[in-house]
Amino acid sequence: MELTLNRPLRRSFMKGLLGTTSFWMAAGSTQWAEALAAETAAQSYQPAFFDMKEYQFLEAASDRLFPSDHNSPGGKALGVAEFIDRQMQTPYGHGENWYMSGPFQQGPANLGYQLPFVPRDLYRKGIAGVETYARQHYGKEFAALAAVQQDEILTVLEGGSVQLGEIPGRVFFEQLRTNTLEGVFADPLYGGNRGLAGWVMLGFPGARADFMDWVNQEGAPYPIGPVSISGETA
Repeated sequence: MELTLNRPLRRSFMKGLLGTTSFWMAAGSTQWAEALAAETAAQSYQPAFFDMKEYQFLEAASDRLFPSDHNSPGGKALGVAEFIDRQMQTPYGHGENWYMSGPFQQGPANLGYQLPFVPRDLYRKGIAGVETYARQHYGKEFAALAAVQQDEILTVLEGGSVQLGEIPGRVFFEQLRTNTLEGVFADPLYGGNRGLAGWVMLGFPGARADFMDWVNQEGAPYPIGPVSISGETA
């Protein structure tokens, strides 16, 4: 199932998350998204773990996994690549809390992750493998391809028919998809969800101390807007 690559399905997924809650911002969302994209272009984040080619891949891939539409900007404008780069510098990126003793054997999906690579290694090897695949099949690096070609690559990765060296394509795809969604919806304090746009789309209040007056008002739009842990507001 190509959930992340099909816009109608994405909207159905979001509707499931929202239930009957209305979007906090419906009118003028296109102009708001364009303003956030312009703000993003003006920022100059320098990745600390990924090199610029890897970072450009993350920007392009996250923008296809979470494309922009009338409800919100896409993964690139939301800062997903920055979020992932920052995560690679944390204990999570180094796999410090992972059990990493062998033997490492591929088995049923219900057994979980079965590779000897922490997230930093998984990304470095996985991105290199995708770029090799892109050049072999399309003659260009991933970020330079048309959106439809990028979608084709992501689709075959999700389908599990491609091996990226030591990394199964589906394993890399799942890692990338998971971190992309985290970057879209995490607190902006961690580098993604720029302008709190992911929360605005959901009508999520964020780190407000008290919003109990709105908990049981199903279908009623939340009128105040979200706030970050840092105090940033939309």
